[in-house]
Amino acid sequence: MIRLLSVLCAVLLLSGCSWLGGNDEGEASPQPEASAAASFDDGPFDDEDEEEVDSEPKALGDIDATVKIKKVWRESIGASDDIYQATLRPAVADGSIYAASNRGRVSAWSAADGERLWRSDLDVQLSGGVGVGGGLVAVGTPKGELIALDATSGEERWRVNLSSEILSAPAAQGQLLVAQTQDGKVYGLSVTSGEELWRYSVEVPVLTLRGTATPLVTPRMVVTGFANGKLVALNTVTGALLWEAKLATADGKTELEKMIDVNSPVLAGEVVYATSYQGRAGAFSRGTGRELWAQTSSSYHPPVFGSGRLFVADTDDKVLRLRSSGGRAEWTNSDFLRRKLTPPVVVGAYVLVADGEGFLHALSQADGSAAGRVKVDGDGVSVGMATDGELIFVQDNDSDLTAYRIIEK
Repeated sequence: MIRLLSVLCAVLLLSGCSWLGGNDEGEASPQPEASAAASFDDGPFDDEDEEEVDSEPKALGDIDATVKIKKVWRESIGASDDIYQATLRPAVADGSIYAASNRGRVSAWSAADGERLWRSDLDVQLSGGVGVGGGLVAVGTPKGELIALDATSGEERWRVNLSSEILSAPAAQGQLLVAQTQDGKVYGLSVTSGEELWRYSVEVPVLTLRGTATPLVTPRMVVTGFANGKLVALNTVTGALLWEAKLATADGKTELEKMIDVNSPVLAGEVVYATSYQGRAGAFSRGTGRELWAQTSSSYHPPVFGSGRLFVADTDDKVLRLRSSGGRAEWTNSDFLRRKLTPPVVVGAYVLVADGEGFLHALSQADGSAAGRVKVDGDGVSVGMATDGELIFVQDNDSDLTAYRIIEK
């Protein structure tokens, strides 16, 4: 799910919660203030640090880098505006990387070397994507238009109008394309024609985060989260409800305090994991939706699974490693308070996050300590990253897409 630009944005946007996934090369110059090393906690929910009342991003301290984050290539995605930029996340599939500008340009490059494969200028504002699957690249617009392009050539295959704004990437499995809209509807569409096969809807609260969950699509079910705090599983053929689980419950007196948007779920084996804003992080049985564990938590972003553990960037910009069984926090890194972290990604033995100041950070999965850092762009990074398991693709706020590789020193 897409992080709010500010709490004020959440108040003003009355509809809403977010696949389907230094210098250019050198290490960034550290700032003078030293930062604390990652700490091991009994749980992820300690009392707030006194410095968290500050509004300024926490300064980065010196690190003892054990890896170099090396730039492999960089290309422009085309001019973008601030609005909707964070809801357009690049996606990797079959050796290609796809990215979109909110001004309507969608492009594909070779993931390995950055060679441009195609570019399509749609002449519309884009707000949701990029989704790749079923031979398609799919993006959405603020007016609810879903546009499908051929993944090989970039040629437009079809357009359909859905009920409202599209703020997340569509997801595909076989002949089914699934898209979620801001008004609490999930659509099952034909990959071939865009014909509506089924529709599922829920009532959403008056006030929600700016974004929607990206549906998780498997051959038998579609799992997604809503701004009402619920996680649901739907039949891929009919859209019928298979199970429903409550991840978060609205508490508080104001509409702002009651916001409990559920982020995009992730699947590992037979377990579905999800996080929510002002709610909980939890694990659920894929087959029945039975709750396996839940911990009080708040995050704007979906978790990521790696090496048998769950990694979460919470609303305080702390990065945590949780046990996949039980959810206990095994370490917490508080070096990035108020730095507006992106959702984490896992590559090899590292978990990576980028921040609003434009730095990309590599943390050790083992203990959360900083292993490497590089400055991506001075205008910052607010878009979720993509990875093919080897390269990390970072789309910055200056409309460039950069591929990085982690090299052990």
